[in-house]
Amino acid sequence: MKVAVLSGGVGGARFVQGLVEVVEPGDVTVIGNVGDDVEVLGLHVSPDLDSILYALAGLNDEERGWGRAGETWRALATVGELDGETWFQLGDLDLGLHLVRTQALRSGDPLSSVTRRLSVALGIETHVLPATDDRLRTWIETPAGEFPFQEWFVARGHRDEVDAVRFEGEAIPAPGVLDALEDAELLLIAPSNPYVSIGPILAVEAIRSALAARQVPAVAVSPLIGGRAVRGPADRMLQRLAGGTSPAHVASQYPGLIDALVVDEADADDLDGLGDVRSIVTRTLMSDPDARKRLAEVALGAVVA
Repeated sequence: MKVAVLSGGVGGARFVQGLVEVVEPGDVTVIGNVGDDVEVLGLHVSPDLDSILYALAGLNDEERGWGRAGETWRALATVGELDGETWFQLGDLDLGLHLVRTQALRSGDPLSSVTRRLSVALGIETHVLPATDDRLRTWIETPAGEFPFQEWFVARGHRDEVDAVRFEGEAIPAPGVLDALEDAELLLIAPSNPYVSIGPILAVEAIRSALAARQVPAVAVSPLIGGRAVRGPADRMLQRLAGGTSPAHVASQYPGLIDALVVDEADADDLDGLGDVRSIVTRTLMSDPDARKRLAEVALGAVVA
């Protein structure tokens, strides 16, 4: 079965890990968020793409939830000693990837080409694509002002409540993205923050249009359990911007784009208002590899349900 999945954040990367346990890795295309991309110390960092790459390569730090396992921080310590920027934590192992990516981008290679090269070098069979090769950046409007995503999320610890999210840049899909969506037998939206992880992908109009015109099932996995985010600000954002944290409020972020929503058992009694979106109830906490695999199997089951 050919599957295309929209993914961002730690939850998306973990879901993709489970997905390739039950689908041939070469039959899966992951379309990753690039709205979080940022330049740090002159290096181009793609946090969500990197989370996907590290997860698929078995290099991710399971405990911390981001970055590489076994990471060290000597380079960053030196940056601090020299009064350089240390607000965005770049580990020593992580730096190697950013150096290679930045050099390739400065030589004129598009992000999709660079990501493909990194995937091959890491032994990844799954197709990992950025949503776009164009510059697309997420901005967060708060009562304290408007901030680039990483400044709000990392430097300010996403403490500011969010009044609005906007995306800067005119973007078209990266090569291969629309083909993957057209060829897929199932479309999935990972359990990622709808506003800042999936929202930037859908801000590429041709991607949103492809989902709206789909001829196959599209299934989203809710990032909330009992109306709360496992990590991050998704629940706070939904409460403030959508008016609540029920499954219906999650589904409302994907109008006309999904046919089913996978929700946790803790939300089984709060399914009113889903309209034409079918609910699929299961355990969604991805606490270990078996749990990730079970969740992927449930999402895949929607194609025959």
